[in-house]
Amino acid sequence: MTKLKPGDKAPEFKGIDQDGNPISLNDFKGKKLVLYFYPKDSTPGCTSQACNLRDNYDLLLEKGYKVVGVSADSEKSHKKFIEKHSLPFPLIADTEKEILKAFDVWGPKKFMGREFLGIHRTTFVIDEEGKIEEVIEKVKTKDHTSQIITG
Repeated sequence: MTKLKPGDKAPEFKGIDQDGNPISLNDFKGKKLVLYFYPKDSTPGCTSQACNLRDNYDLLLEKGYKVVGVSADSEKSHKKFIEKHSLPFPLIADTEKEILKAFDVWGPKKFMGREFLGIHRTTFVIDEEGKIEEVIEKVKTKDHTSQIITG
């Protein structure tokens, strides 16, 4: 669970997308950003979430949002995921987990009685000034866009 909350300044970040392009928080000054963190490319929940954002991408753009996904997968994995599902937005390969840790979404998880370190599925809606407008921790993967838009 992240300690970041609405009203906090979003942590500065720099990462590399699926094509090797740099992406940073500064790229989105004056724009609203949906920065979503997800556990793993091509898993059922992550695929549902990405496809929901893809299917509603025009609506998100209409509302003024840019969308960027982040996981610890490699650029190559992201590229395959994007191509397979025709995702229209970039995915940052945070293999060093620097952005994950800055947003406090990397930590202990439990699954089937086993504890391990992993990514907590969390979405941050960041305003034009770089402030966090909303933190969505209980992500509905099949209906994520409505969570973002209705706030």
